[in-house]
Amino acid sequence: MGVKRYKPITPGLRWRTGSDFSDITKDKPEKSLTVALKKSGGRNSNGRVTSRHRGGGHKRRYRIIDFKRNKYDVAAKVIAIEYDPNRSSRIALLEYADGEKRYIIAPVQLKVNDEIMSGENVEIKIGNAMPIKKVPMGTFIHNIELQPKHGGILVRGAGAAAQLMAKEGNYAHIKLPSGEIRLIRTDCYVTIGQVGNTDHEAVKLGKAGRSRWLGRKPRVRGVAMNPVDHPHGGGEGKSGQGNPHPVSPWGKPTKGYRTRKKKKASNKFIVKRRTK
Repeated sequence: MGVKRYKPITPGLRWRTGSDFSDITKDKPEKSLTVALKKSGGRNSNGRVTSRHRGGGHKRRYRIIDFKRNKYDVAAKVIAIEYDPNRSSRIALLEYADGEKRYIIAPVQLKVNDEIMSGENVEIKIGNAMPIKKVPMGTFIHNIELQPKHGGILVRGAGAAAQLMAKEGNYAHIKLPSGEIRLIRTDCYVTIGQVGNTDHEAVKLGKAGRSRWLGRKPRVRGVAMNPVDHPHGGGEGKSGQGNPHPVSPWGKPTKGYRTRKKKKASNKFIVKRRTK
């Protein structure tokens, strides 16, 4: 995959870059593996906005992804690499020997007609899934489970990869893309390789309208508002100096203020935090 640039024949194209989609081999998704996707516009069941700046965007269908990789010891052939509007990574369409089709996250270097497999005694190969106890030290992995047979939830974004650092008893030391080193059980399944579409972070939207296509509404700065709307609002001209501590619209400190509840059970699995 590469990044495509445009001639600046309009203001919106001047800074815009996009994917050239050279890795995509199929335009339409597999109909049996898609379901309708309802949008909330950031509103909860009472109709109140609980996540601001969400709404609009192009209509999508959700692709059902196999994060569990629980079809063990059955060979699967990659029949297509597809675009997924719901995630930054590409997805690969697999056809198993018994005729069943499933989607997985497509790793780097996975191509059409490649054969991959999931199980305890499979080959160390891009796209294969296996328990951590069978993975060699230093291997790059993705789609990592936190609980055995619950499905992978870590390291699924475009270009992401974790590394297996060590094994100690029933736990392994996994270095995540953030730099955090975490203990994960060795019977949890992982997929070999780095997630594909590595150039995703180089894409620039180029204009406000392209953000709206993605369902992202504009964010208005607090200093541009009136005092009734935001603690930073009001004043003559640009007067952002009157608020030494940045706060949210509801007065809570917005930089460095911890709002998450302590989870003691989770902390014991973190060997090294991503921040010092």
